[in-house]
Amino acid sequence: MGKSRNARRRSVAVEAVVEQVDGGLAELIPDRERARAWTLVIDGAPQSHVDLDDPAYLSFEYQRRLGHVIDLAAPPGKPVRAVHLGGGAFTLARYVAATRPRSTQQVVERDAALVQLVRRALPLDANARIRVRSADARDGLAKVPDGWADLVIADVFSGARTPAHLTSTEFLDDVRRALAPGGVYAANLADGPPLAHLRGQIATAAARFAELALVADPAVLRGKRFGNAVLVAADRPLPVAELTRRAASDPHPGRVEHGRALTDFTGGAVPVTDVAAVASPAPPPSVFR
Repeated sequence: MGKSRNARRRSVAVEAVVEQVDGGLAELIPDRERARAWTLVIDGAPQSHVDLDDPAYLSFEYQRRLGHVIDLAAPPGKPVRAVHLGGGAFTLARYVAATRPRSTQQVVERDAALVQLVRRALPLDANARIRVRSADARDGLAKVPDGWADLVIADVFSGARTPAHLTSTEFLDDVRRALAPGGVYAANLADGPPLAHLRGQIATAAARFAELALVADPAVLRGKRFGNAVLVAADRPLPVAELTRRAASDPHPGRVEHGRALTDFTGGAVPVTDVAAVASPAPPPSVFR
């Protein structure tokens, strides 16, 4: 109990780090409940949360869901080769390094100034095999050798929107090229009613992968509010039962859709190509209040 109070006192004394980066005004805000934990906010939009003392701790709902995917992508503790498109504060790369030691990872983050800020203020474990490349996500993906990755995670937002060129079948063609046989692709998607973007992204993934699953808050799936959904895709059966159990037991329970129910959910949406691709919708201002 005393240690927890001391941690809170220390965190109160720590000031936020505020710097202009390529993508806007970045703030690293100390977590008052955890001594060496920080939330990254860019232009008022929370991006990620990192606990330097416990990198296996995932605070954000969507990151926990991606954490479930990471946990189930291979036997527990087995090292993997992972590509992270979108770096933020490197939360998920740190998670992989903590839960799957000796993993080899590549992080592709376009915002070079943000990369420098995070490296300086929230340094990576020197023993972690994490290479960070400052490049556009699709350009960085193109440099990944054929069949190298066991896991590709896309969590790319520019101004709180996923760029158009990361929403197409052509983009997923390159994801599949980079994946090893049996590899898993996971994407953090954001949408609100009428969910046209989300439905289109499911149809796009279905055109390139044999197996899909979607994890989201039931209210988001019903089109009641704007929020995140995690799309999982592979050319092998997915661990749907265990993913469903973990999502349901989360502090913010999620629902997993797959199979016929997921096909029905798309409502006849068609795959997105580069020619027709548009960025994901901007979240309403109320999302960040």
